Amino acid sequence: MKYSGDLVVAHPSGLYCPPGNFFIDPWRPVDRAVITHGHGDHARRGHGAYLAHVQSARVLRTRLGADIDLQTLAYGETVMLNGVRVSLHPAGHVLGSAQVRIEYGGQVWVASGDYKLQHDGTCTPFEPVRCDVFITESTFALPIYRWPTQHELFADINAWWSRNAEAGQTSVLFAYAFGKAQRLLHGVDASIGPIICHGAVEPLNEAYRAEGITLPPTLRVTDAAVTKDTLKRALIVAPPSAAGSLWMRRFGDYRDGFASGWMQVRGSRRRRGVDRGFVVSDHADWPGLQAAITASGAERIIVTHGSVPVMVRWLNEHGWNGQSFSTEYGDEEGVDAAAAEADLADQKQDNTNASDAIVPQDALDDNASTSADGERQ
Repeated sequence: MKYSGDLVVAHPSGLYCPPGNFFIDPWRPVDRAVITHGHGDHARRGHGAYLAHVQSARVLRTRLGADIDLQTLAYGETVMLNGVRVSLHPAGHVLGSAQVRIEYGGQVWVASGDYKLQHDGTCTPFEPVRCDVFITESTFALPIYRWPTQHELFADINAWWSRNAEAGQTSVLFAYAFGKAQRLLHGVDASIGPIICHGAVEPLNEAYRAEGITLPPTLRVTDAAVTKDTLKRALIVAPPSAAGSLWMRRFGDYRDGFASGWMQVRGSRRRRGVDRGFVVSDHADWPGLQAAITASGAERIIVTHGSVPVMVRWLNEHGWNGQSFSTEYGDEEGVDAAAAEADLADQKQDNTNASDAIVPQDALDDNASTSADGERQ
């Protein structure tokens, strides 16, 4: 009998496609997993077989094991899984990130995975995929989240690094090792000084370079070329986990910054204890989420991980059929989302006159860029 139910349902192991008998980014071991990208909360060990974009292969094999049963597709290439037509389409999140398009019985569903609309030059830009039902993330689904342009972001980072270099102080920039670090490396002005990467970052740099992404030359801290004089003008790119570690002690009196979308929120930088916060995320901001949802052409929108109640409420107030799935995806941004939203709640109490915005605009961090037009594409 022909299956006529939902093409994706919530299951204890993850998002499940019943007619195709496969899962999308499952968090428990399953027989067949379609993976949207290589971040650890979406790509996990223990599955019988994996399907992902070809540019994710090197990262997945490095993180999950060289011997995993991995099938890869190019963007737009189609495969049939138990009669269900499956294809992968650019999500613009990190290298190899993909939206999953599922077609069966006259229905088309798209699971976005994580995505952003702002093109950063390090991965294939997001492409909207028309569908009947769109499953979207909502990591930054609050009106306060509006990312600066690429030009504004890197002008700010380069100016900070240059000032530190002129003062003879090492600049340490904390950023997630996969995706965020490479985006920052691609955009900074490497003429300011040498760039040194943490051991967790450098293997991911190699994966990007292998796919033809241009990154500046980088050093490891153990390289002979790294001296005390070198460090005085250097930019150090390290994961948040390196903060406070023995590895950091060699840099002496350094200046540090943290790159994350959560830096948009007053208090996040203070909680991290860093000198500077740079607002940069590989997820869609509030205008980006709205633009992607509209471009999908879907009437039914299912919201996953993030500010889910806010996004569902907004959808239902604006003519969509908004619903939600409970998932176990985490936060690779490196800052506690619950703590950031607690800051926002405290700030909202000081302004009860915010009309359409769920969070008042004056809650923006004093040092964050507040480009009002976002990146609606």
